[in-house]
Amino acid sequence: MTANPTQPTNFTLQGGERAAVTGLLGFSTAGALLPRGSDAILAGKAAFIDLGGVTGSDSAGLGLLLEWLSVARAAKKTLRYENVPSQLQQLARLSEVEELLLWG
Repeated sequence: MTANPTQPTNFTLQGGERAAVTGLLGFSTAGALLPRGSDAILAGKAAFIDLGGVTGSDSAGLGLLLEWLSVARAAKKTLRYENVPSQLQQLARLSEVEELLLWG
């Protein structure tokens, strides 16, 4: 996993129904990101999550995206991921869960 140590991991609301994740999406950050993203999804503030600023990811990052999707589906909310890094797409493909995620 490649990470940029100068860029902290953040989940930010961008207005409307848009949010973005920047930085490392993995074991060390997934626990902190889970409630922030879940709350935003449930509040209708994160129907679209931009992952273009993700600098590295691992299976925990993929698990986080699947969990957010589960939160959205349980609440009958729409969730779409945009600008998914190729590393994360490959991990989803290898894990045979690519079809579960809605790549924007």
